Amino acid sequence: MPKRSSKPSPDENVAAFQAVAALTGTAPAKNPAAVALGKLGGLKGGAARARKLSAKRRAAIARKAARARWKRPPT
Repeated sequence: MPKRSSKPSPDENVAAFQAVAALTGTAPAKNPAAVALGKLGGLKGGAARARKLSAKRRAAIARKAARARWKRPPT
């Protein structure tokens, strides 16, 4: 899978903050409650969506994905 290009931030303040954080090795701490909540939703999401979709709709999604895969030139 191709990597996404990382574009520099248009805001100079954000770019400066990221540069200082990279040079000093410090990163802003993440909120543990938000991390846990995000992980919980991510774990539930795929299974809940699979239960909700009908077999016909799942087949249509799979067909569309297969067409997209075969449309790409081989790497």
